[in-house]
Amino acid sequence: MVTVSDEQRTPAEPLVLVQDVDVVFGAQHVLRNVNLTLPRGQTLAIIGESGCGKTVLMKTMIGLIQPTRGHVYFDGADINRMSEQELSYQRRRLGFVFQQAALFDSMTIGQNVAFPLIQHTQQTMAEISEIVFTRLAQVGLPDSVVTKKPAELSGGMRKRVGLARALAMNPELMLYDEPTTGLDPIMSDVINELMIGTRDREHVTSIIVTHDMKSAMKVADRVVMVFPVGRLAAGESQVIFDGTPDELEQAAEPRVRQFTRGEAGERLMEMRRQGLSSRAFLQ
Repeated sequence: MVTVSDEQRTPAEPLVLVQDVDVVFGAQHVLRNVNLTLPRGQTLAIIGESGCGKTVLMKTMIGLIQPTRGHVYFDGADINRMSEQELSYQRRRLGFVFQQAALFDSMTIGQNVAFPLIQHTQQTMAEISEIVFTRLAQVGLPDSVVTKKPAELSGGMRKRVGLARALAMNPELMLYDEPTTGLDPIMSDVINELMIGTRDREHVTSIIVTHDMKSAMKVADRVVMVFPVGRLAAGESQVIFDGTPDELEQAAEPRVRQFTRGEAGERLMEMRRQGLSSRAFLQ
């Protein structure tokens, strides 16, 4: 198994290292020459418009998608060289909060949270039950929800159950895919506070893919913005911003400012130019 011993590991070594990564699906180039370092303990927000490759980048960072070119190292080990069995073992160190919670509809809430523990540990049902109640309490849910089905809960409650399930295995790396999508402003801030509390209490490294600028600014230590490959200049880096939330607010790059402020002017002009080009092609 490709692993790194405690003796080989250094405190300065990043948890995730992305080197010269391309991801291509058929004729579609989604990621191009991406380089990224994620230090241990950092909360990284990946922002960018729809279709720019944010979720693909996150999934590539943890081996759910194999890069077409380049390398990804997790805890010093090259993911490209791992077998499916080795990747499965490493993924036990991750907690994934999906965009729509991705709970099992046929299971109760208690069974959903217990699922990874039953699948991957040898703990007794009494021990698993204790973890389930503890994790649900940490995300602000009462004991009474354990017997309910996901359909009986609100969207915000389902998101919190998803977080409780992700925490069940005491992960080293937490992954959040659009954690506040579809929630009202108050519940969005509840999720933000839960992410901050998780980071501070569990001392985990975190990656957040989001369109929610308030969430990114509040929760992240560092923000990376990626841009669609098809609209980059030749040789231009796909990562057009990499810095702190404070630096993001002061960014001079026009594309960054337009995205963070929600200004559509330049993008509308670009879409109109594309429409005119397409019309000319069809004539």
